Amino acid sequence: MIFEFENTVNELVNLPKETGVELFIKREDQLHAFVSGNKYRKLKYNLLQAEKSGFKTLLTFGGAFSNHIAAVSSAGNILGFKTIGIIRGEELRDKISENPTLNFAKENGMQFKFVSRGLYRNKTSDDFLNELKNEFGNFYLIPEGGTNSLAIKGCEEILTDNDETFDYICCAVGTGGTISGLINCLKPSQQVLGFPALKGDFLQQDISKFARQTNWKLISDYHFGGYAKINEELVTFINQFKIDFDIPLDPVYTGKMLYGIMDLIEKNYFPKGSKILAIHTGGLQGIDGMNVVLKNKSLPIIE
Repeated sequence: MIFEFENTVNELVNLPKETGVELFIKREDQLHAFVSGNKYRKLKYNLLQAEKSGFKTLLTFGGAFSNHIAAVSSAGNILGFKTIGIIRGEELRDKISENPTLNFAKENGMQFKFVSRGLYRNKTSDDFLNELKNEFGNFYLIPEGGTNSLAIKGCEEILTDNDETFDYICCAVGTGGTISGLINCLKPSQQVLGFPALKGDFLQQDISKFARQTNWKLISDYHFGGYAKINEELVTFINQFKIDFDIPLDPVYTGKMLYGIMDLIEKNYFPKGSKILAIHTGGLQGIDGMNVVLKNKSLPIIE
């Protein structure tokens, strides 16, 4: 039932020889136009479990420009599930048509429930979930960002035998699911570097719940102020990276990760001769929404 894809390619980034390292990008963003990158990986086994258990409806959570909301709506539309999105921010109720992500999800048939930020914080409480069951009936619950044990299982499939030659595996970090899956299939000689897209020290603990090895590290210097925060410097980097290497980056996750990797290379963080693999986790659908925000702030847009 679930759509299957070929393994993605690793593209070489042509760095100056004096850097002394090799950088490749695993193009997970090319898995699917809408269910791409780590969203496909996280959803794969959840969708199989939902079908096996006889569920007809998927319910999940997300914000205004959530890649996860877009992916769940698209996957549900493709595979015949009804989808429900619990959206953070009551003010978005009357702005669906102005929001590229929510408009896309609506076109895929997703039903929305907009809740206050205070109520949204209760998204894991039994009382709130029981209220949702009373309102919508039986549903298969997919957590915000998609991270659960089945998502980790899917993310463990990102790396292949051909990736054993890399010394460092780099990925952006949101809820911690993708990095946990990568950690679990590492070889002893490899290390995962995670680049959090948001502020806070809670991720260390969240990742430790799922990660079965200890050869990983979070580098928290490149979140640009927090989740979905962006400035002109990051926009300029993303646009120049696309010009230089013909690889688009999203502003919430991969843009910040690659900015961090390139900065660390410049600072000689990686030993000479290192082979680095950066995971492109997709999220390109969020560019249109971010450009709306950038225009409102009279900042340059992502090309």
